[in-house]
Amino acid sequence: MNTFTAPAITNIENSNLRQQLQQIIDLKTKPLGSLGRLETLGLQIGLIQGTTTPRIEQPQIRVFAADHGLVKHGTSAFPSSVTAQMVLNFLQGGAAINVLARQHNIELKVVDAGVATDFDSASFKNHPQLLDYKVRYGSRDALTEAAMTDEECISALKNGMAVAQELTGNLLIVGEMGIGNTSAASLLLARLGNLPIADCIGRGTGLDDAGLQQKEQILTQVLQRHSEATTPFAALAALGGLEIATMIGALIQAASQRRILLIDGFIASIALLVAEHLAPGVRQYAIFAHHSAEPGHEYLLQLLHATPLLNMQMRLGEGSGAALAYPLLQSACAIINEMASFSDAGISEKNSNEKNNSEKNN
Repeated sequence: MNTFTAPAITNIENSNLRQQLQQIIDLKTKPLGSLGRLETLGLQIGLIQGTTTPRIEQPQIRVFAADHGLVKHGTSAFPSSVTAQMVLNFLQGGAAINVLARQHNIELKVVDAGVATDFDSASFKNHPQLLDYKVRYGSRDALTEAAMTDEECISALKNGMAVAQELTGNLLIVGEMGIGNTSAASLLLARLGNLPIADCIGRGTGLDDAGLQQKEQILTQVLQRHSEATTPFAALAALGGLEIATMIGALIQAASQRRILLIDGFIASIALLVAEHLAPGVRQYAIFAHHSAEPGHEYLLQLLHATPLLNMQMRLGEGSGAALAYPLLQSACAIINEMASFSDAGISEKNSNEKNNSEKNN
């Protein structure tokens, strides 16, 4: 039987480097702490990269796509066919994530982790932005059987690792596309967070009140059906999705290579939670981009001890919130590398520190 072995994750904490970075930041021509979270963001990036001169090089987005067998029970406002249609939209450059990736010069590719169709037309079969890592044509119906067999889940995890091994940059954004994947994410959150499913679900693609009630009923039955799937891997195989499992593998591998993980919303965060369970230490490499409007994301952020950079009331997925937050990371690095220190600018550090201390005391 196949097994999944996660690579080792390096602890980023380095007290000497932390002290050096903090001193560099504190000696910039500004009152102490006046750049707020931009300062702590720059410090975290420096620790991730193990340097006092952090830089982001060749940022990359990978949008993982797959279908979900559970959708047949009415858990989504859209049919599964929309997944493939959206993949084609990505490849044609027309989705929100395409717009944001172009704006910020971030390379974008789509990973077919399990879309229930073949992209075999002349226009898309060998498309340079489409990566074929399909395990099967959509996950199984989790109401009647495990969403993935153990072997399929392991294959998806390993595929994600392979995707990350091919990266050339030092920052990864994982986005996703899969009609029904908010259900899979909600199921994983309920199981791993020991939460009522009602607290974990939202309207996803736009369910009305009746649809939301139907979703809760179906997901409750799914949790009962797989009550024995309590370990992180067992829960992932029974309740998750192919794109989520592939994302998890990519996050684990990217963290093992000391890449920055810029985490999007609900689906990306559940992938990170499972990744942390399977490979402790991955969380250290994560920067949380935004607070999703999906209700379950609040609980996920609490479980991950995370404070996102933005709250734009978004719930699109695709990696869109992460792409929107990306310039903040650029700014944090630029402040460390380009902003003058007191000595550079010929400003008296003593007087500045005395002024800072006086402001603090008042």
